[in-house]
Amino acid sequence: MRLALQPQAGAESTQGESASLFGESELGPQERKILKVVKSDEALDLDQIIERLEPAISSSEISAALFELELAGRVKQLPGKNFVKSF
Repeated sequence: MRLALQPQAGAESTQGESASLFGESELGPQERKILKVVKSDEALDLDQIIERLEPAISSSEISAALFELELAGRVKQLPGKNFVKSF
């Protein structure tokens, strides 16, 4: 019984990384670029986001990435296709 209650060796993280609730490493490159542009205190229209990122990312990729970020709860869509960070 005592062996079943003892924590198994090696369960702790050996890396020096800090824990993150949002897991930035799980994001793709498009999502990271979008999160750098979108702010939590100012809503940006979809067209403004596309204007800022268009040379690097196509508009269809931006729309798809915004949808993924919205599903993940990191971006919130407001009326009029305006987006803000949701954390």
